[in-house]
Amino acid sequence: MNYQHVQSPTAGVMIRPHRFMSNPETAADNAFQFVPTDLEPEVIAARARDEFDRAVEKLTAEGVKTHVFDDFGDHETPDSVFPNNWFSTHHGGRVALFPMYSPSRRRERRQDVIEMLKSDYRVQEVVDYSGLEYDKLFLEGTGAMVFDHLERLAYVGRSNRADPVILERFCTTFGYEPMAFDTSDNNGQAIYHTNVIMSIATEYALICLDMISDPHRRQEIKDRLTNSGRTVIDLSREQVNEFAGNALEMTGTNNRVLAISERAASALKKDQIKIIEKSAKLLPLHIPTIELAGGSVRCMIAGIHLTAR
Repeated sequence: MNYQHVQSPTAGVMIRPHRFMSNPETAADNAFQFVPTDLEPEVIAARARDEFDRAVEKLTAEGVKTHVFDDFGDHETPDSVFPNNWFSTHHGGRVALFPMYSPSRRRERRQDVIEMLKSDYRVQEVVDYSGLEYDKLFLEGTGAMVFDHLERLAYVGRSNRADPVILERFCTTFGYEPMAFDTSDNNGQAIYHTNVIMSIATEYALICLDMISDPHRRQEIKDRLTNSGRTVIDLSREQVNEFAGNALEMTGTNNRVLAISERAASALKKDQIKIIEKSAKLLPLHIPTIELAGGSVRCMIAGIHLTAR
């Protein structure tokens, strides 16, 4: 693994949706979801699929390798376009499978993705936590955890999708220091996934510090990010509502890119964009239909932090 790519992967897994919809099972704690009533389900699904294909084209044009799998399953998997929640990959050849809060999301796990990882990359171990679903314990991958792979830190906003017992077990096994904190949106509700308010790149970090409830923890997190050598880009609550925190830096052929939605990119301020563009090219993707499900670009890409064979 090239040290320069530790935080910013060169490849990712993406799932082309065929039955996309805003999942009613996840609406209770995902304040970012919206269910359109003026469009037929088939129209929504077709639009999401088209947006997905255009996003893959733009990533590929930048030299980012995308492993695309079609969601042709017999079961309803409305959120399958967001694979980053059910598995993660880690330096040293390790893969983790995670327990999911929503029953429909548990059906997203698929062996062909894991077999591809084993055949194309050096996988030494697959650690499966998914059986903890039966104990009503959940930890939704890189939605619940935002990793600083260089500093070996896992930032986690507490929610019913980030159980502290599994978090501690995962971090002990995979060698991360957990840094958990409480979050609050404008209605006093916990943010459902940490990656909605936070994205850590190689030389900068996007984060809404105002949504971290405890002021002492807020300062500690800011200090940890700053001491890692990164520039902290403090997002507003309004920017988070436009998915500005749900972005992923990746490494292309010629430079790093920040994969982010058009909606989110439009919400960034000029000085914030200037900081990003010192280190990475801004790559806005047009995914308004997919964002109806309460996730954005970062959720669509499961970054691969493994060594290619």
